[in-house]
Amino acid sequence: MVRDRCDVGSVQAGSAKEVLEGRRVADATYLQKNLIVRLDDKLAADTEALARAEGQSLNETVKLALREAVERRQKDPAFRRRIRHIIDEDRELLERLAK
Repeated sequence: MVRDRCDVGSVQAGSAKEVLEGRRVADATYLQKNLIVRLDDKLAADTEALARAEGQSLNETVKLALREAVERRQKDPAFRRRIRHIIDEDRELLERLAK
């Protein structure tokens, strides 16, 4: 787990398999990731305008956009196949290392 620039918080988290299957697991604490996102001027201005029009903070607007993008991907069969392939590869690697 990446731990740079993280704050301790309390929300729901989940494993890759749970995310793939659309499930979440309650976790008492987790590390809240702070990201630096570089946007070109037009995208930054458009995002700020969207946030103002929706009466939201820029942070909430970006989080919502990311959440919606993740939800769309989770419903995409091709994406789900790619994730399943990664899970299978990781399982094979972990089984090899456990020997």
